[in-house]
Amino acid sequence: MPTTTSNDELPGVLFLCVRNKGKSQMAAALARLRGEGVIRAFSAGTHPGDAINQTSAESVAELGADMSGETPQGVTPELLGKVGLVVAIGGEVDTTALEEGGVPVERWVTDEPSLRGIEGLERMRIIRDDIDARVRALVESYRSRGA
Repeated sequence: MPTTTSNDELPGVLFLCVRNKGKSQMAAALARLRGEGVIRAFSAGTHPGDAINQTSAESVAELGADMSGETPQGVTPELLGKVGLVVAIGGEVDTTALEEGGVPVERWVTDEPSLRGIEGLERMRIIRDDIDARVRALVESYRSRGA
């Protein structure tokens, strides 16, 4: 007989980028979609911006994920207390203090299509698909552990 797990008992994952406007919000939205009942997904930025990147929101909405109601936020001790893993998205995110504090950190350096001259929604779709594949693998790793 299956057991019921409350949402608070699920492992928490914090997706972290610099501005918390696009990539970390995309990852959290996709993780909420792909990992429902498996993980709790949060996002934050080391230097949060003012508003969500609307092109990012549009791209994840095409897959059924929603980040439209989110607001960029910073990292807080309360937020860190809810997670067992921080996924730093991008090479520019400084995670030194987290790692020195004993927080497990995984880094994802995602595709950057703008380096190839690809912009706009096409760029976001490529980034989204890269993040989505990584989120699916992460969720599957938690699912296979029975976490």
